[in-house]
Amino acid sequence: MQLKPLADRVVVRLIEAEETTKSGIILAGAAKEKPQIAEVIAVGPGGVVDGKEVKMTLKPGDRVITSKYSGTEVKVDGEEYTIVRESDVLALVE
Repeated sequence: MQLKPLADRVVVRLIEAEETTKSGIILAGAAKEKPQIAEVIAVGPGGVVDGKEVKMTLKPGDRVITSKYSGTEVKVDGEEYTIVRESDVLALVE
């Protein structure tokens, strides 16, 4: 199955958070923060959203930072993805 986002939506796959701190302390599952860096998997076509023209600037393969608690989490074929609005993407990681 393939996800095709609509309008200004972007499908991202979160990149796993580090399991140890810089000082070498191993973090338990509950102590880890939700990762914010993600890889863009698919991008919607843009168009008119809420009365405004939206042109998509992201493309599949981009690495981005998303808002911490944004989006809808979905599971497809055993993989976990998050669907967010392009406006919930805070920065492009280069």
